Amino acid sequence: MTMPAPSRQAWVILVVGVLAQMAATVAITGPAFLIPYLHTELGYSLTRAGTVGVAPSFGLILTLIAWGAFADRFGERLAMTLGLGLTALASAAAVPLSASPAWLIVTVALAGAAAASVNSASGRVVIGWFPRHRRGLAMGIRQMSQPLGTSVAALAVPPLAAAGGITAYLWFTAAVTAVLTIVTVVLVRNPPRAEAARPPSAPEHGDPGTASAMNPYRSDGFLWRIHTVSALLVVPQFAFSTYGLIWLIANQGVPAAVAGGIVAAAQIIGALGRLIIGAASDALGSRVALIRLVAVAACVLTLAVALISLTPLPLVAALVFVLASTVSVADNGLAFASVAEAAGPRWSGKALGAQNTGQFAVSALVGPGLGALITAFGYPWAFVIVAAAPLIGAALVPKHDVDRIT
Repeated sequence: MTMPAPSRQAWVILVVGVLAQMAATVAITGPAFLIPYLHTELGYSLTRAGTVGVAPSFGLILTLIAWGAFADRFGERLAMTLGLGLTALASAAAVPLSASPAWLIVTVALAGAAAASVNSASGRVVIGWFPRHRRGLAMGIRQMSQPLGTSVAALAVPPLAAAGGITAYLWFTAAVTAVLTIVTVVLVRNPPRAEAARPPSAPEHGDPGTASAMNPYRSDGFLWRIHTVSALLVVPQFAFSTYGLIWLIANQGVPAAVAGGIVAAAQIIGALGRLIIGAASDALGSRVALIRLVAVAACVLTLAVALISLTPLPLVAALVFVLASTVSVADNGLAFASVAEAAGPRWSGKALGAQNTGQFAVSALVGPGLGALITAFGYPWAFVIVAAAPLIGAALVPKHDVDRIT
């Protein structure tokens, strides 16, 4: 049986979704790269500069589910357009207020709150346009947009701040999100809804006898389990992204410049890994089987990092670190696709918002929590404890996929 190929419109939507998510990521992660400038040039305390850096993420967490519900009700095109437009306005409005630390924090938090629309809506629109046998690949590509957006921010923000101060960064963010607002209006179309062609009484594939409007969280425990597994898999992911650099330098004796290159390479390879694992799920025909495999691999590789922490082995450490970092992010696209499919067309926005909210909430705890563990027990035992999270996650992965879209 020949599977239908994705339409040209689907690929256009995917490209726009990636670009829109990259633009939103610049708005969300950009202030973190202002911290050195704020501290050394403007005299901000590290606490105040750090507050500016994380303010967009707090705004994001507060609005993710609300934006998802908005996309469910009014469509992805309006959610993305409105969110990007408001991000541009908030960034521009911050320019005359940027001399005040308090107002700077408020305005970049508002920009993050607006940019959250893209996190839910762009994933939702990509899932809606692609057939099931290509959704894994599509979501793997879409999930590459976040590390790529962070890379753009890392490369662009420090020189912008050095040349033009905070206002240069704010105008840059406003310009990028304004351009993507226009692109979204012109090119994004809401996907055709499966339920439009289905009689109200007809059962859905993957959930017989359940109408698409019903709350999928009450139908079964699939979404709850995937949310929990994804939150647990965030633990090694953020452990490596947050403490990987200092581990390579302090524990393995890798020169700082080389360690930075290893961390950058891990980010790039990790982005490609999301694409590959997504395509593999399409070929295998199962998302959850690969999520379980990723969880087990993340546990094993985290334990390998713990073992290497006992003695300096720089070359081995670099290789294992790149592998562990790549595996730790490989589930992101799979989980997003699983959540959207299981939630169905009328709930996928809210479910994707809940998925992201849980991940961001856990990531906020990993930084201080792992720091305390390293201080108390050292790197080997700290990473052993981290390895428990994906091990528990592997046991919680559902046995079968649920698809309420196809």
